[in-house]
Parts: sequence; C-alpha cells; structure tokens
Amino acid sequence: MGLKNKEGKGQLTISGNTTSRSGDSRWLALYILCTGFLMIVLDQTIVNVALPSIKNDLGFSQAGLAWVVNAYLIAFGGFLLLAGRLGDLLGRKRIFLIGLGMFTAASLICGLSISQPMLVAARFLQGIGGAVSSAVILGMVVTMFPEPAERAKAIGVFSFVASAGASIGLLAGGLITQAVSWHWIFFVNLPIGIVIAVLASRLLESDRGIGLRSGADALGAVLITSGLMLAVYTIVESSTYGLGSPRTIGLGAVAIALVVAFIIRQAKAATPLLPLRLFRGRNFSGANMIQALSAPAMFSFFFLGSLDLQRVLHYGPMAIGLAFLPVALGMGALSIGLTARLIMRFGAYAVVLAGLASITIALGLAARGPMISNYFPDLFIPMAMLGIGGGLAFPSLAVLAMARTTPSDSGLASGLIQTTAQVGGALGLAVLATLSTSRTSDLLGQGQAVTSALSGGFHLAWAVATGLGFVSLLVAATVLRPEAAADHVDVPIEAEEIPA
Repeated sequence: MGLKNKEGKGQLTISGNTTSRSGDSRWLALYILCTGFLMIVLDQTIVNVALPSIKNDLGFSQAGLAWVVNAYLIAFGGFLLLAGRLGDLLGRKRIFLIGLGMFTAASLICGLSISQPMLVAARFLQGIGGAVSSAVILGMVVTMFPEPAERAKAIGVFSFVASAGASIGLLAGGLITQAVSWHWIFFVNLPIGIVIAVLASRLLESDRGIGLRSGADALGAVLITSGLMLAVYTIVESSTYGLGSPRTIGLGAVAIALVVAFIIRQAKAATPLLPLRLFRGRNFSGANMIQALSAPAMFSFFFLGSLDLQRVLHYGPMAIGLAFLPVALGMGALSIGLTARLIMRFGAYAVVLAGLASITIALGLAARGPMISNYFPDLFIPMAMLGIGGGLAFPSLAVLAMARTTPSDSGLASGLIQTTAQVGGALGLAVLATLSTSRTSDLLGQGQAVTSALSGGFHLAWAVATGLGFVSLLVAATVLRPEAAADHVDVPIEAEEIPA
C-alpha cells in the first residue's frame, strides 16, 4: 500500500510490519541531523581549550571565566527534557530547526562579544538552542528507522557523534585558537548552521506532532525546567562553595523539591508533560539509571585526563586533542556498523554488558597506572579500551531504551536519556573533581611535589570512576532484560504517525 504525506512529498511504503521511504533519503536525513548534532557536541568542549585566550582578551577573573562554560551547561541541561516533549507535541523537525537557528544566531553573538556579560548571555542562549535542537534528534532517528538492523546502525552513528565529538572538539579548539583566534571557535558554526538549516528544511520530512492539547502542562514545564536549571547551577557552583556548604545543600534541596513537585504533578495532570508510564519499562528505566552512573565515569576521565596531560605531562592544546584520538577512533570503528551487526547477532543486552565491562577495566587500568604516566602504554591502552567500550555500550543502551517507545513519545524519551546523562555527568564530575582537588591538597601538605600531588588526585578520581563503572555494569546485568523475540518484529505504525 502506498501513501503520500500531506505535502505530497516522499513516497511512503507500508509492507507488512515495516515502514520505509523510497531510496536512501532516510540515511541522508540521518547524516544531516548528525552533522548538526556534531556542531553542538563540539561546542561543549571546543571552548575549553580557548578559555585562557578568552580570559586574557576580555579580562575575566578565574571565577568569572567559569561562567563561559557554566552558562551553557545550565541552559543546556535545564531545557533538554522540555524541548524533547515539545518536539512530540509540535513536530520534531520544527523544533530541531528552531533550536538550530537559536544556536547559530547565539554563536554569532558569542564571536562578536566585546564584554564579559555579552559573552556569558550569548552562551546561555547558545545552551538553550543546543538543547532544543539536540533533544529531538534521537527521537527522529528511532522514528525514521523502525527496522531493528537499520535502527541499530543509525543509533550507532548518532552515538558515535555524541561520544566522540568531545575529543574532536578538543583537537578543533586547539587548532582554531592557535591558528586564528578564540572568536573563530564560534564563527565556524555560522556556515555549518546555515547549510544544515537549509538542507534540513528541504530534505527532512515534516511531522505534525500530536498537538499541545496532548501534553501542554505549563506548570509541569515550569517546575522541571527551573528544577533542572537550579540543579545544574548548584552542581557547577559547588566547585567554588564546596559540596558540603550550606549554600550548596540549600540550593540542592530546593532543586530536589522542584523535581519532586514535578513528579507529583505528572501523576495527577490530565495531560502530563512526562507520562510516568514510560518508566514501567525495565529497559527504559534501567537505561536512564545506567546513563546517570556511567556518564560521570566517562566525563571525569575526559576532564581530569585533559588536566593530567596539561599539568603533569605538559602537553599543549593540539597534543591534548591528538592524545584523545584513540577514544574517538575506537568509538567510530565500532559505532558505525560493527556494533549494529553485533547487536543483531548477540542482542543489545549482551553488547551493553561487554561495553560497560570494557569501560570499567579501562578506568581501572588508568587508576592503577604509575603516578607519573607515560602516554604509551599507561594512557593509550585505557583510552583505546574506553573507545571500544563506549562504541559497544552507548548504541546498545539506546537501542534497549528506545525499543518500546511509541512515535508520540520518542522525542520525550530522547530528551530524557540525554538529560540523565548531562545532569548525572555534571553532578558526578563535580564530586570527582572535588575529591581529586582534596586529595591533591592532602598530598601537598605531606610534602609531595606538585606534579606527584596532582597525579595522585587524578588517580583517586579515576578509582572512584572505576567503582561507578562497576556499579553501572551490575545494574545492567540485574535490571536490564534481554530483548524478547517480539522486539525484533516491527510494531505497525499508524499512517498519521509516519514522519511526513
């Protein structure tokens, strides 16, 4: 049976339980989405390398400089969940383009910034745009690829961009900052954003969304957005005031109260923003729990590993970016194709366990390495294993989490998975960075040299990250469930829910 979408574009064919679009337009759409997402992911790390130049040029204090990063993180973490649901309600293509436009315009303002308030405000707007555009991408991917083998491969491409983009950003940031100036780490987003917007508007199929009446919970939106933003703010400021300070505890309690109030609201609302029925699925709930546990482990290695290379091994910006290439290459080699075949052969559950085991072993090797490490083999082997583990675990985890998600909830589920990773990663990184700093101070007090004390702090954080990796592996083994045979059969999609 053939169907035309409401604009008369893109032949859609329904045969049995599968839904496909003629030609390879879905894969072209995937590459467009992932290129836009890569631009956003890169921006989360590309700025880090340029911070010293920004500090000198605009006269930031050390504390004020942190807001160049924190303003983005607060907005990004706070708006992911709301943006994902708006994609389901208003149409994911529409929300993606709105977010992409906001991100690109904010990038221009960042590059033109001549004062501290101007740059911080632009970074906040950039974070909102990044959240709005990226929150719906995984939901669009799941809807475009209902057939299990293709879905696994498509999610692998998305996961590679999500995971490896951080290390690519470090390399790009060093290259651009050294070759031109820090302004251009923002200006490069302009041509990319414009091209992606034009291609996406012409080539991505439109979807109507299910309408605001199906989930227009304004009070719930205010509660969860303010709660998440306050939570991320509290986390990033804990590095200044301390995790156990009255300020941190007080703000954290308010953030928790707002999130609890949101959950209560969702249980009673006629049209909830976040239908709690999503959490009835063990794999969906378990995947979000694992994201919250494993994200800090990975984030801490990237963040503290960069400091180790810079302050202990005295690497420059370009060398730091190159040092992380084994992570990106490992993820790329597995995520794009091979992991999909392993999922179809052994099941996503088994591949998740193998990936998390590799991540845990890699962090353990880094923690047990010599205090003054050589890059090869002390850091190279853990990085390669992290790349392999991430390339196996994250695409498989996304497959399990999204397997039973309906088209009308896929944007929300996509945003929630990213929210748990971002908020969990930020909280875990704050804790691990504090532990690392405290350990370094203790070692300095004992008379150790600065490099040895710094290395001792980093190794303690990696040891704790190893524990988080092991716990995430236990959760995966006990909470997740192998896919039933029914999971490999496509669920029929109503004609009106097919992306038009």
